[in-house]
Amino acid sequence: MRNELGDVRRSQIITTHGPGSIVDFRAGGYGGAGISVVAAGLEEWDRWAPPPGLGNPQTVYEPRLQKQLGVDGFRLPPVAPQVAPGVYRSNAGKLVGVRFPRWLQCPHCHLIRQSRFWTEDAGDPALYCAECSEKAGGRNRIHVVPVRFIVICEHGHLDEFPWDWWVRHDEKCPLPGRRKELKLEGSATAGLAGLILSCLGCGASRSMEGCFGPDAIPGQCQGRRPWLGTDADEQCTTDARVVQRGASNLYFSVVESALDIPPWSDELQKKIGLRWSMLEQAPDQVSRKLLIQAMRLAEITGKPENDLAAAIEERIARLRSPDRNLRWEEYQQFVQHTQPFGENTEFEIRPAPAPPELASWLQSVTRATRLREVRALRGFTRVFPPSAGDDARVAKISLNRPPWLPAVENRGEGIFIQLRLDQVKRWEKKPIVIDHVAAVRKAYERAWQERGRPGAPPKTVTPRLLLIHSLAHALIRQLSLSCGYSSASLRERLYIDVSSAWDMAGLLVFTSSPDADGTLGGLARQGESANIVRVFEDALTSMTWCSSDPLCIEGVHARSEPANGAACHACLLAAETSCEEFNAFLDRALLVGTPAQPELGFFEEYLRELRSS
Repeated sequence: MRNELGDVRRSQIITTHGPGSIVDFRAGGYGGAGISVVAAGLEEWDRWAPPPGLGNPQTVYEPRLQKQLGVDGFRLPPVAPQVAPGVYRSNAGKLVGVRFPRWLQCPHCHLIRQSRFWTEDAGDPALYCAECSEKAGGRNRIHVVPVRFIVICEHGHLDEFPWDWWVRHDEKCPLPGRRKELKLEGSATAGLAGLILSCLGCGASRSMEGCFGPDAIPGQCQGRRPWLGTDADEQCTTDARVVQRGASNLYFSVVESALDIPPWSDELQKKIGLRWSMLEQAPDQVSRKLLIQAMRLAEITGKPENDLAAAIEERIARLRSPDRNLRWEEYQQFVQHTQPFGENTEFEIRPAPAPPELASWLQSVTRATRLREVRALRGFTRVFPPSAGDDARVAKISLNRPPWLPAVENRGEGIFIQLRLDQVKRWEKKPIVIDHVAAVRKAYERAWQERGRPGAPPKTVTPRLLLIHSLAHALIRQLSLSCGYSSASLRERLYIDVSSAWDMAGLLVFTSSPDADGTLGGLARQGESANIVRVFEDALTSMTWCSSDPLCIEGVHARSEPANGAACHACLLAAETSCEEFNAFLDRALLVGTPAQPELGFFEEYLRELRSS
């Protein structure tokens, strides 16, 4: 079809190109043009990528995550099946985008108009300026491009920039209604002050200076949700703000994830598949036994009916436990085994005690030779990243919530590091550590209030959070040099809690790429005793100095991100795909100390021993 715009990777649908995000393509005839669309909601998945719902063959399941999110399963972004090597089925499902913004500009004459006032060829999504194209002669097309400015709000709404309001037309403007001719062109003046919007009818003009100000657009947000349809507007009391179409704060995906762990990672669960949601939702044990018989599950799984029923009841009891915690369950699987575990399953680990050189600081180092992670998209935010827990700012990705969410599954390998809890507790009680972290916490809380956010911040800044998160970033940077993966292909998973019920101090660095890059074996090998000592030595040594010091170690570079201490792009910040906390809550001073306060660092004694050896 000629209106197909292009391809995106499956993983991008869950991170940067999900429903509600703006995606740029280059498509169309005569050389093509830049086309900007907002990815449509989940209703369009059912319409354009049939069969609808969980009847679609491109689905995945993870019972723990399903229970957490209240869905029956997950759908993978559609991919065209191959009918022959390199040949894809033509009628495969597709994802839909809605043109946004609808205001487009001619790069030659600088006129800006809504999309319906530009010329198009049948079936070609690239619109063009007829007057400029005629002047260019022949079959040339002067394609129009999306305008730079749009309007958003903190609750995820998306709207057009009010061009006619901004230029302030004369009351006697001779051009009719919405067909007023506007021009946006630069002048000799630098910056937005030199970008002039003018009306060709009445001569009114105004520069774009000040359009990004907090009060540039008066009144409340209009509640527009173009990714959900033309009738999806809702009431909104938040002030709207102007941003550029490619701004980094335009879309923050809200992703929930879970590792496939026993007993959910075994062959039995795979064979049950979609039927699990019906079993789990059955009102009682008798009803489940009837379902087992009706679905002939004993025959499908190759397990006696009574044994199968008992296994299902045990798993349902786990899911319905009132004190469930996804991270705690995974943490326990990593720390409770002392021998190789999980052969030929989706969770295969090789646990080992920490090497003698690191035994004073680490409890264990576990090589995960096979892991499966399911990551599901449940919404998004704009302006600011999502907060932990329930966040009222999370925008919907569907009008009527279906029993599924979009997700991807990643298979790969990793290294799990468990810190010694007794050492961590002793260190985090040091007065110097408490005072240092209190300063970061106050800056974070102050920034939260200055941004107009109600109540207390949802994240509690603790010494353990800053320590383990900073260690994860330091290891990602070093492992990308040691094992051959790019740093963007490695991801962290933090196991941090200071409560009595779930006392955790660990981290997992694993491959986050869903392709074959995640199964090369190089990462898990770095967890072997001889290798992990060298990795720690190099990672921590590199943290003692940054090319931005002394500004970085003193926290000056972190003032743009109040939740950070000593952290910048030259030392600790990682790729967006690698970090769970959007590059916040980082401070390498808690790893290695500072020149003035070396005892601040958790690994300060280890580094002193290295220097003296």
